[in-house]
Amino acid sequence: MNYLNDIIHSNIGWFHFLTAVLAMITGTIVLLYKKGTTFHKRTGYIYVVAMLSLNISSFFIMSFGSFSLFHFFAIVSLVSIFGGMLPTIKKRKNWFGYHFYFMSWSVVGLFCAFWAEVGTRFVDNIKDFWWMVALATFVTAFIGSLVINREAKKLNLK
Repeated sequence: MNYLNDIIHSNIGWFHFLTAVLAMITGTIVLLYKKGTTFHKRTGYIYVVAMLSLNISSFFIMSFGSFSLFHFFAIVSLVSIFGGMLPTIKKRKNWFGYHFYFMSWSVVGLFCAFWAEVGTRFVDNIKDFWWMVALATFVTAFIGSLVINREAKKLNLK
């Protein structure tokens, strides 16, 4: 549990935690509320900044002594953020669909990462950790896919 104390008592750990909470709140709001409004855009930009800060700060946390699977998923998360924002900047054909799906899955991925984070904090047995994280991630991704599909139908993307 020395790792937990290091994260809790480090500035980068607190920054990472606070940006994660901010991203979870704003990401949920953006995913579930009306699209295209000024509120959506402003909240969405807060989400993007929080996610960029969260992912970049993750590279300064070496929970397993070096680059780990968590860092790989931080890169995947960054790709999803850029994949969601580039269509809004370029505004090419079908831009909204790309933006919607990349950003929505970014939010779902953030919640999946939450379970991995919970596992590293509270599960001591590595075997139990992987099963707990895998199950929680699967359930989260499944529920996320239902929410995304429901929202996509509302937006005539499906």
